[in-house]
Amino acid sequence: MVLCGIPTGDAEIGDFYPIRPECQADVPKTRFRPRAGKTLSARRWHAAFSEDGHLDIAKVLRRIQRGGVHPAIKGLVWEFLLGCFDPNSTFEDRNEIRQRRREQYNNWKAECKEMCPIIGSGSFIKTPVIGDDGHPITDSDEGWHASDVVIDKKVLQWMLTLHQIGLDVVRTDQSLEFYQNEVNSAKLWDILAVYSWVDMDIGYMQGMNDICSPMVILLENDADAYWCFEHAMRRLRENFRTSTTSIGVQTQLSTLSQVIKTVDPKLHQHLEDLDGGEYLFAFRMLMVLFRREFSFVDSLYLWELMWAMEYNPNIFTMYEESKEADEEEEKEVAAPASNNKQQLQQYGKFERKYVQTGITDQHSALSIFLVASILEAKNKKILKEAKGLDDVVQILGDATGNLDAKKVCQEALKIHKKYLSQAKK
Repeated sequence: MVLCGIPTGDAEIGDFYPIRPECQADVPKTRFRPRAGKTLSARRWHAAFSEDGHLDIAKVLRRIQRGGVHPAIKGLVWEFLLGCFDPNSTFEDRNEIRQRRREQYNNWKAECKEMCPIIGSGSFIKTPVIGDDGHPITDSDEGWHASDVVIDKKVLQWMLTLHQIGLDVVRTDQSLEFYQNEVNSAKLWDILAVYSWVDMDIGYMQGMNDICSPMVILLENDADAYWCFEHAMRRLRENFRTSTTSIGVQTQLSTLSQVIKTVDPKLHQHLEDLDGGEYLFAFRMLMVLFRREFSFVDSLYLWELMWAMEYNPNIFTMYEESKEADEEEEKEVAAPASNNKQQLQQYGKFERKYVQTGITDQHSALSIFLVASILEAKNKKILKEAKGLDDVVQILGDATGNLDAKKVCQEALKIHKKYLSQAKK
């Protein structure tokens, strides 16, 4: 069977994400394997739609939480998990939305191309073409040069990031054959460049390339990949907000500290004694959602498990109503009318607990509890062997190379349940 040009059937994982031969020995071992009866297959996915296109999201979530998503349909499924589409919409509804979004992306891309003609050319910038003063750098070794002095501060700020995006792009998932083609790397650069122009409040920060890369690989149309990334960033954008006094993930690190203090006070005290009470050693895990701690394939599997477990059936409505909605309005939209069992099945396991307990002020991302589960798995070793923060980093580094994504999620749910029970007291 072939789906969207990709073989399904008994294809090996390596057929979907080929690794360069010279990198085979250096990449982490992949644990994920599609399992019949557990993994969401292309057949099960198509069967979950009604004749006019309504998706049985409860059935899909159960399957994903059991065994992930088959590589042949990951991109299509992710669009729903990330709230790009409403499961209650029809095929026609989604086609209209997709077309409108493609036009919007192409308009933004054209706007960027007017300022930087290399956008959309299949190539990208890796060295500065403009200085901090807005004057073109005439000795730049790129194929394109700015011709005029840039006066507009917004344009200047954006153009100063373009080569930095390029430097990160050339380091992104370079073990994969996909990025041996410069056109594919340029597609990643285009999307990140357009995003940094559209969301000027956040702009571009290192790590966004790691979040965006899988979308570029999974979704052939660059506009669809952009919107999938944009929706992922709605969850993660605050991670990338930095100032002179704080880092973006500081709130999550503070919550992680509170979680460990609640569920394992002895471990928390030991970390405090090592001057690690701010949990900065978990910065990278939270920043890029464990992309460096798992193989490429396993990180995708982990993401879809997380998103399925965090799924809220109102996510599409919440996003579409307004980006500017304040926290109270979002809570009101997110809250179900009742704890009706059928209605609850449309929530992921993690999100469902908040609905059932009614605890909203403790709402935290599942990723925080994933870090907590990793710390708990190495509790004894940290308590016994860690004499400094370097030791903690080393112990966690050794552990993450051998993690099972599904087990980590299961343990995270247990810690979450324990934490909520303590929070209610």
